[in-house]
Amino acid sequence: MSTDQNTIVVLFNYGGGMRGLIPAYLMSAIEERTGLRMSEMVDIFAGPSTGAILNAALNVPHDDDPTQPKWRARHMVKFYEREGSKIFPADRFRDFRAFVHDFNNRTMKIGQLQNLMRKGHYDPSYLSYCLRGLYGKRKLSETLKSLIIPVYNIDGEQLALVEEAGESANTPVHTKNNFVDGGGHAVWLKHIQQRRNRLKTPDVELHDAILASAAAPTYFPCHHFKATHAMSGKTVEYSGIDGSIFDNPCISYHGAIRQHIEAGTRVIMILLGTGYTHRSFKKEAWNNYGGLGVVDPMNDLPLINILFHAPESALIESFRQELGDDLFVFNKSLVSDIGKPDAVNLAIDDAGSENLKRMSHFSEAILEEQSQEFDRLCHILVRNRDSKPQKRSFWSKVFG
Repeated sequence: MSTDQNTIVVLFNYGGGMRGLIPAYLMSAIEERTGLRMSEMVDIFAGPSTGAILNAALNVPHDDDPTQPKWRARHMVKFYEREGSKIFPADRFRDFRAFVHDFNNRTMKIGQLQNLMRKGHYDPSYLSYCLRGLYGKRKLSETLKSLIIPVYNIDGEQLALVEEAGESANTPVHTKNNFVDGGGHAVWLKHIQQRRNRLKTPDVELHDAILASAAAPTYFPCHHFKATHAMSGKTVEYSGIDGSIFDNPCISYHGAIRQHIEAGTRVIMILLGTGYTHRSFKKEAWNNYGGLGVVDPMNDLPLINILFHAPESALIESFRQELGDDLFVFNKSLVSDIGKPDAVNLAIDDAGSENLKRMSHFSEAILEEQSQEFDRLCHILVRNRDSKPQKRSFWSKVFG
């Protein structure tokens, strides 16, 4: 299957904490098979949380040759293997501390106890340190290819309210098109290099944007940061949490990507998963959970998991029909392996050596089961790279 300059390759990496090791393995296999780097073959990188960590790292320019990426996918495999246990240190009492903190908030309001409990979050300082190691002080505008970072901003008070005709300054709720504009909202921080609807990139460090996108609720606290928008020159403050709250490949394509692609362009979209974790429930089991049981971590947060997966399940069929054979999905269920000795832990914070091995085997199983699709994709990626004008390396420019 041929490609040409009217082809755009989009890569979407899912969120999933430590399970980001799975798409890191998959991309390492792609780079090994093709002999190319992901930023040479992909035009637009998208995805939240751990997917955003990967996407940004693979697009950071090398210090010695800014036309080449600093990191390969195999470096990111090592990153998760080396740093995971420090980002998610073993803590048997994390859930208990979170429970005591919540109980304290509802009853005693003891400030000292609240400080001691640390609210059940992991300390984000080491994750922040690791992201500095990956990105330094590079900004979103410096990435090699187009990058879209989803963040959910929980603090609507930081936004400029939009008033409609007839609203006075004392109107308690300001609206725009009948939607309340004062609450939290989805944010896509974009560096777009495509010609159509090209945006001026907001002035924000990759470290801040990624740390916010990876702030998974109950695991890390929200990350407060500032971004200056190029069009208005206005600096906006965000209190960001995990972009997985709203983002999935269907929403990302229709809400953040499609408007930047010229009519008649062939879109090849690659979805690299971190394992499907949604499961079904019998009505008796669901009803037995009760009001609190549906959000209890001991039950694997059933309602929250449903809310994460429901939008994609509603859109995926029409999404598949639109892209047809140009949609490549490399993923499989984790739920079906529960109880097996080699099952990957569904929890996003298991950085133990045994779970790392299981994720490696899980990635290999995906590639084995989809070997023909993998071969076809690698062929398309190489053709896409070869069909487009190539940037001369820094050193070739220097030495002519």
